[in-house]
Amino acid sequence: MESSSRSVPGAQAIARAALLLRLVTASGSDGASLQDLARSSELSRSTVHRLLSALRAEGLVDRDDERSRWMPGPELFLMGTVAAARYDVTELARDIVRSLAVKTEESAFFSVRRADETVCLLREEGSFPIRSFVLSEGVRFPLGVASAGLAILSFLPDHDVDAYIARHPELASAWGRQHAPAPLRTRLAETKERGYALNPGLIVEGSWGLGAAVFDRAGRPEWALSLTGVEFRFGPDRIADLGRTLMAHAHQLSNRIAARH
Repeated sequence: MESSSRSVPGAQAIARAALLLRLVTASGSDGASLQDLARSSELSRSTVHRLLSALRAEGLVDRDDERSRWMPGPELFLMGTVAAARYDVTELARDIVRSLAVKTEESAFFSVRRADETVCLLREEGSFPIRSFVLSEGVRFPLGVASAGLAILSFLPDHDVDAYIARHPELASAWGRQHAPAPLRTRLAETKERGYALNPGLIVEGSWGLGAAVFDRAGRPEWALSLTGVEFRFGPDRIADLGRTLMAHAHQLSNRIAARH
């Protein structure tokens, strides 16, 4: 990013500001501290503070001065409302996500692919009282890490998968050795054969997830439905039942999106 940014005047500052916007929105309603943002962005605290102050002046971020936390600003809401007319399919997905949570009793999610990441757009709690809190609205994961991103990556063309893995040699060091190229490719092949992704507690121990890709009219995996829950709820027989239910809902949503778009 840095090398390409130098070719266009001002691009580096824009890229850094965009990174901070993504990190702030991913922090959810609790917001993020200056220290958290500096660490995640790998920028100095002074640079982060300068950029956040400029974004705050434009209404793109806001600051809770009592808690010293940075949060999305009102201008982001207004921009998002306009963009939603073209890009947002959450209203098409909302009742399907709710149905998935009711039928499985697990927490259900709808995520969208954004470049090399997935972003959670919807969360619906299941009725089972013990829940996993790995995922919530605005949280991002690299493709191939959470079950939603694994499902999406599995159904991308082989050359796109190869390019993605080549772009991200840091996956194993950041997320564990199961995300190194060889085991990741094995999990991708298993996902494609099975039809849905399985994450056996690779992000947080004891928190399991299933994911199924949702396709656009051209057959591209642009979204995913997923379920998360505690490990003892994901025995072999129940995983198969959950997988069938998940894929049925994903197929329904794919058809609904294709009909509208």
